Amino acid sequence: MKTLAILSRKGGTGKTTLATHLSVAAERAGHTTALIDLDPQSSAAKWRDNREDDTPAVISTHSERLQHILKLAEDNGATFAILDTAPHTEVAALEAARASDMALMPCRPSLLDLQAIGSTIDVAQLARVPAHIVFNAVPPRGDLTEQARQAVEIYDVPCAPCEIGNRIGFVHAYNAGLTVQEFEPKSKASDEISALYTYIAKEMGV
Repeated sequence: MKTLAILSRKGGTGKTTLATHLSVAAERAGHTTALIDLDPQSSAAKWRDNREDDTPAVISTHSERLQHILKLAEDNGATFAILDTAPHTEVAALEAARASDMALMPCRPSLLDLQAIGSTIDVAQLARVPAHIVFNAVPPRGDLTEQARQAVEIYDVPCAPCEIGNRIGFVHAYNAGLTVQEFEPKSKASDEISALYTYIAKEMGV
């Protein structure tokens, strides 16, 4: 079983949005997916409460039980696990990173996010886990993302070539217990998630 951690030491970067969407994308690609919600706000678990489909499985737990939950998921047939982590908790983030094969770090192309991403990269480096940045909630116009890509070059961490736009479809999908692939399958948002999953699957070899 391969494990992907969605990491950010800053709140509001879109970790849960990516975690839920990538979980469904993995299911559609043939995986049995376990989405493990480590955030005390339980946003992924609340999304699951509104969902009619039985998959993906969403397990809300604490970081202290992470290894047990991962083993339980694998023993029950999971082939891919995604960890939705909480911000502001370095120890829990480090445990999640150490349990993972790769860390994905969402970052909005804003000054506050760019200033905060260094501490997230520090966690991934401490855990010695391969890390990748993905720019999320990207505005439809302007060159902010290109400037952001240049700004993070100092960290020598690869950035996903695809970006996730700031689209209202993500909000509507979450409220319905869906993802944009299901809510608006022919939308740009759906295409962006598909591109991100394809990139991650290639990098992780899944």
